[in-house]
Amino acid sequence: MTAMLIRKTQEASQKWQRFFNAGDAAGCASLYEEEAVMEAKPFGTFRGRAEIEVFWAQLMADGFTGVAYIEPTILAEDSVCAVLSSGWRMNKARGVITKELWVQQPDGSVLLREDAFEALP
Repeated sequence: MTAMLIRKTQEASQKWQRFFNAGDAAGCASLYEEEAVMEAKPFGTFRGRAEIEVFWAQLMADGFTGVAYIEPTILAEDSVCAVLSSGWRMNKARGVITKELWVQQPDGSVLLREDAFEALP
């Protein structure tokens, strides 16, 4: 069960990265739960899928692209929750993901409930 959750989390994370690199903010937002919370330092905290989509759309409009995760780790917290942490880089920024909390949904998919990351100077 744990191995399957980790695999699903890895696949969902890679799907999120593909959406981002394709400039698809709605696709990125679709991988968050409706009431998800994203803490994006130093930009602010965004609550709910709609606010999160606006954030990603603006970042993409500002020309940010080419996100890649650097040495991601995924740990299962229990049978339905996994936490991803990683370094990241893109064309205009770099930083660290301190916590992506992915939660398995009733349909078996996994979605982000919490997303905490920081852009570094």
